[in-house]
This record gives sequence, structure tokens and C-alpha cells, in this order.
Amino acid sequence: MNRNTRVEMLTRLRDDNPTPTTELNFSTPFELLIAVLLSAQATDVGVNKATDKLYPVANTPQAILDLGLDGLKSYIKTIGLFNTKAQNTIKTCQMLVDLHGGEVPENRAALEALPGVGRKTANVVLNTAFGWLKDNEGNYFLAVDTHIQRLANRTGYAKGKTVEQTEQAIIKNTPNKKEFMFNLHHWFILHGRYTCTARKPKCGSCIIEDLCDFKEKTE
Repeated sequence: MNRNTRVEMLTRLRDDNPTPTTELNFSTPFELLIAVLLSAQATDVGVNKATDKLYPVANTPQAILDLGLDGLKSYIKTIGLFNTKAQNTIKTCQMLVDLHGGEVPENRAALEALPGVGRKTANVVLNTAFGWLKDNEGNYFLAVDTHIQRLANRTGYAKGKTVEQTEQAIIKNTPNKKEFMFNLHHWFILHGRYTCTARKPKCGSCIIEDLCDFKEKTE
């Protein structure tokens, strides 16, 4: 895939969805942080069902600490790996209270230091909750998950064997970064989630089918 094809691909995705955003329900950076932490190996729909009940009761670090571990589990027990996620959430809330005055830090290193928060979660929070495109050193906040990795590699947009390799390849290959980079994460994840699916991609109804390098297209 060459530069002109990438521009056309991004332009079509943008025209189809000019203002994309996450499908996780949130109203504050903290709510998004916890929602993304809970979303690992779980669906956004499942996370939303849990947080829609949790957040009216506890949507700050101290409020979740006041719930306690067992209290938190009662709200998120429908989510996969809820025991580990509950423990990480409590630890994260304690660190936010102790180290950051109960606020979510706008810093990738500080976010990644929180239990259960990895590079992807940090990038989502910085990009989606705080509106950051990149840091002061020019490092872009691009969250890559399995949907994005599959889409990038399958279409030929960017190649990478690991999530981080794919992240760097996408950043390198994306033209007109000021125009496209901020929303690229959402365009790719939504297209990968609903159209370029893992087992049965909907190539026949795909708006970028003619631009894609995937050799095993479906009808």
C-alpha cells in the first residue's frame, strides 16, 4: 500500500465517520481509565453494563476505595477476569489518591505505573479523555489492540508482528498526521470490530475493499 492509497483509505473512513469516539461510556478521565482497565478480554457492551451501575454509586478513586474490594466485585462480577481487575482497580485508586491527589495524571509514564494499566490503556486515556495527539517529545498516543493490529496488517496499511511494532509502523506510515492521527485509533478499531472482523470479514460491504491488500477477500 502506497501513500496515496493510505490517504484515500483514511479519507473514506473519515467521511464515513467524521467524529468517532470510544464505545465505552464515560464522563470523566477517571471513568474512562477504569472502563478501559476493565475492558481487557471483555466487550465494551459488557463493561458498560457494569459501569452504568457502578459509576452512579462510585466514580472517583476515593469512592471506589470506600466500596472496598468485595463491594467493587459485586458490580463488575459479570466481566471476565473480574477478580484480578478488581484488585488492580483498588490498587490503582489507592495510588491515584496517594500520589496524584485523586486525579488521573496526563502523563504516559505515570499512567503506565498504575496496576493493570498498560501502554494501550494509557494511550486511550491521553488521546480520548484528554485530547492529546502526542507528547512534548513528539511521541504519538496511538492505542493499538487486536482489531487495529489485524486491520493494519490485513489491509497492508502497516505491518507488525506485535502490537508495539504495529503501533510504530502505523505512526510511520500515516500521511498528513495532523489531519488523520487523532481519530485513526477509533476509525480502525470500529472498522475492525464491525466490518473487517477476524473470521468472516464483510469485504462485500467494506468501503475500502478496493484499496485493501487482503488476498482472501469474501464476497
